[in-house]
Amino acid sequence: MLLANKNAVVYGAGGAMGRAVARAFAEDGATVHLAGRTAAPLEAVAAEITAAGGTAHVGVVDALDQAAVDDHLDEIGHVDISFNLISHGDVHGVPLLDIEIEDFVRPIHTAVVGNFNTMRSAARRMVKQQSGVILTLTSPPAKLVGPLMGGTAVAESAIETFTRCLAAEIGLHGVRVLGLRSEGIPGAWAEDWHTNVFDTPVEATDGLDPEGHANVLAERTMLQRTPTLAEMTSVAVFLASDRAAAMTGTITNMTCGSVPD
Repeated sequence: MLLANKNAVVYGAGGAMGRAVARAFAEDGATVHLAGRTAAPLEAVAAEITAAGGTAHVGVVDALDQAAVDDHLDEIGHVDISFNLISHGDVHGVPLLDIEIEDFVRPIHTAVVGNFNTMRSAARRMVKQQSGVILTLTSPPAKLVGPLMGGTAVAESAIETFTRCLAAEIGLHGVRVLGLRSEGIPGAWAEDWHTNVFDTPVEATDGLDPEGHANVLAERTMLQRTPTLAEMTSVAVFLASDRAAAMTGTITNMTCGSVPD
């Protein structure tokens, strides 16, 4: 029970990755506050956590609305962990010479504003508490730029830079800020492959099914595989716990070697 007696806020908790992280936090003892724009998926996650013996609360919050984020945290009170896992509305498969400006800017705006709002709001409260952990999530494009990725590389580079900048400012108050960079996790998107949940054009998949796309990702890693949701959530639990108390201002690399540093 690494997170016993902790209050954790998970933004984007209705998605596959947010659901997995929220459940893992609850299994390790945290009271989890599920935040997102739509109540129904959040309530489904809360029901799963409650049925397993955990504690979860639902809050309908748009991470792009600073006032809504602040009001939600005011309702919670003491916040020990904040993790932003909202989707960014990325569009892949279109050359930068052809992509519409709205499609290029959307993930950048969503990632920067969404993370700034949630991270700053949590940080202000954690500084007063003199304790807390703020987590962010990125993927290989933050370091390895490839073609046809739209605004993703810019968005995720910005998240990692802001993670380090915020850590440098609030570390003296006992607050840690950490990033987690993961290779693509099939378990997080396979179930939504045909719904274009990430606003990805069908042609960007080159006709691959989820398994085929996972194989393409695996081939570029040193381990010749991609991470699992269970592995990602285990790392997140560790980073949020007191066992990682000496870690801040850094990005934990769990790309299976596709990004070697």
